[in-house]
Amino acid sequence: MEINADFSAPALVHTDALDWLASPMAGVDRRMLDRVGDEVARATSIVRYAEGSSFSEHTHSGGEEFIVLEGVFQDEHGDYPAGTYVRNPVGTHHIPRSDPGCTIFVKLWQFDPADQEQFSVDLNAVELKPDSQRKGVREAVLAARDYEHVALESWDANTSHNVDSEGGFEILVLDGELSHEGESFAKHDWLRFPANHSARMSSGPNGVRFWIKRGHLGHINVPG
Repeated sequence: MEINADFSAPALVHTDALDWLASPMAGVDRRMLDRVGDEVARATSIVRYAEGSSFSEHTHSGGEEFIVLEGVFQDEHGDYPAGTYVRNPVGTHHIPRSDPGCTIFVKLWQFDPADQEQFSVDLNAVELKPDSQRKGVREAVLAARDYEHVALESWDANTSHNVDSEGGFEILVLDGELSHEGESFAKHDWLRFPANHSARMSSGPNGVRFWIKRGHLGHINVPG
């Protein structure tokens, strides 16, 4: 299966327009944003767990990172409420479930095997610091590696800047509105731009807060 699998082209997705597709586990559905592979895949998705649903125990052979968007995600290690960002390196494993139900944004098979740092962070509590190079922008760095840079950004109302990266970048809108070339993207919409691409972005009248990952699209790993 291939969805938005041309990583040399931008992919701009209004996620509410996508159908929910059933996963192999009852009560777990997903909206596929990009994908290379079938059930074992390099994938970026929004996944919805119905109340009381669960997924079978599995090992993250390619690593996993996710953001809890709504509800509470759970596994044997703890509870992760909305706003939690989690990184599970290659080789980790768990039994995911959600007693109250939840929705998560998740990326699979996109970890460097040498990166073994496992952590979770509350995006609602991190300190956002002003960016001295970009007026109206505050940022909290979540993960900084040679091959990728992950951050939470907050832009004041009606702020405009160019966004670029030699290794490409992707954005998940968490709150507010972000515009590109006259098209507006709202809560949980997703944008991906290829390596060496620059995009002019503007925040809406109420500002915008988004998760952004840079640098990782210069090297595309797939299962196999």
